[in-house]
Parts: sequence; C-alpha cells; structure tokens
Amino acid sequence: MAQGFQRHQRVAGQIKREIAELIRDSGVDSGPNAPLTMLTVTDCEVSRDLAHAKIFYSVLNADEQPVAEQWLSEAAGYLRGELGHRMRLRIVPQLTFVFDNSIEQGMQMDALIRAVREQDGDDEGNESDDSSDRR
Repeated sequence: MAQGFQRHQRVAGQIKREIAELIRDSGVDSGPNAPLTMLTVTDCEVSRDLAHAKIFYSVLNADEQPVAEQWLSEAAGYLRGELGHRMRLRIVPQLTFVFDNSIEQGMQMDALIRAVREQDGDDEGNESDDSSDRR
C-alpha cells in the first residue's frame, strides 16, 4: 500500500478548505450585520466510503454557538450542493456539523495551569522568606 494519506483523508482536507471558503464568502461571519463574529472550521472527518462528513467548527464567542449551529444546519444543503460543484466526486458526502470545544477547553486548562504556577510561586516565595528569617 502506498505511504501517505488515504483518499478519504485527502478528501476530508479538501472539504475542510472548501467549507471554510464557502462560509467566508457567505458573509455570515463578516460585515457589520453579521450574526457571528467569527466561525472557524477546525477539522473534517470523512468516512471511508465518502458518504458522510463530520465538520468540526468553533466560534470566537461561546455565546454565539447556538446561532452558528442553527445557521450551519440550515445551510448544510446549500453547502453540500456547492461542494458538489467545486469538487468532482461521484458521491458528495452528507454534512454533519459538530461544535468543537477543544479551544475553550484548552483555554480553561491554560488558566488552571497558570493559577497553579502562581500559587506555587507564592508558596516558594513564602518558604524562601521563612528560611531567610532563620539565619
């Protein structure tokens, strides 16, 4: 078997790029009257038979997630049709959009790590102050 990506992985990458471009061109996340501040396609997984595609997305403001979910579910048919025009596939996959909260989770973990480091820094500072008083 050839090394590198399998076909469904290459198709997933292309779908990710095309969907991101279609969303950008739709204006849903740009302009003064846009319902979303920023919608980002983070990943795409395509089944081996190319019949289904899971598209992971995130939004800049977590409060906009329900609006993004509604917009994407309503636009799924249009986006699939446009994919059919842009990509030469015998079967255009059914699109399922899944909110990707990994960025938010990463920010929470970063805040926790920062808090622990600050606490450890305070504890070390207190210990060194105590040892200097003993001299």
